[in-house]
Amino acid sequence: MDENKKWFAVHTKPRFEKRVTEILTRKKIENYYPINKVLRQWSDRKKLVNEPLFPYFVFIKITESELLSLKQIDGVINFVYWLGRPAIIRDSEIEAIKQFLDEYSNIRLEKIQVDMNEPEPIDADSFKKYGNGVIALKNKSVKVELPSLGYMMVAELETTDADVMVKTIAPKTKLSYFKYAFK
Repeated sequence: MDENKKWFAVHTKPRFEKRVTEILTRKKIENYYPINKVLRQWSDRKKLVNEPLFPYFVFIKITESELLSLKQIDGVINFVYWLGRPAIIRDSEIEAIKQFLDEYSNIRLEKIQVDMNEPEPIDADSFKKYGNGVIALKNKSVKVELPSLGYMMVAELETTDADVMVKTIAPKTKLSYFKYAFK
């Protein structure tokens, strides 16, 4: 594994995420296309459907020297930029996305303010699996911040799940890391 490889986000044409992922996989470029399981209601039925968590985004793990060649891939519009450079996504945030999607469905994204001076939070033992994102429990929802992307993932919990979650987290919580409230 090349230590110089970092995660970047590429912006794709509308509905090209899957096609871009397939091309990257054929070229043996490590990539990640997060899929959100969403319950959709029609007049006659409900169905769990797969939708992109980040529409028009595919994450790729490459070296900075490989960036330019990826713009040539059909369906890739450009890289997602931060402060005039392609945005680097932390490994811990990619892992947090993967694990959050494994555990929850009907996830929604909320834009967050990114504070460049705020230090990266320290992992709390009970939720080390979510990496360096901030987890909050409030109003029966669980939230994980993704500062590199400027988003927060939010999943609504069933009442019984939320009760168990609060009992599990509350005794072990480091208040500087977790924010929790349950109403």
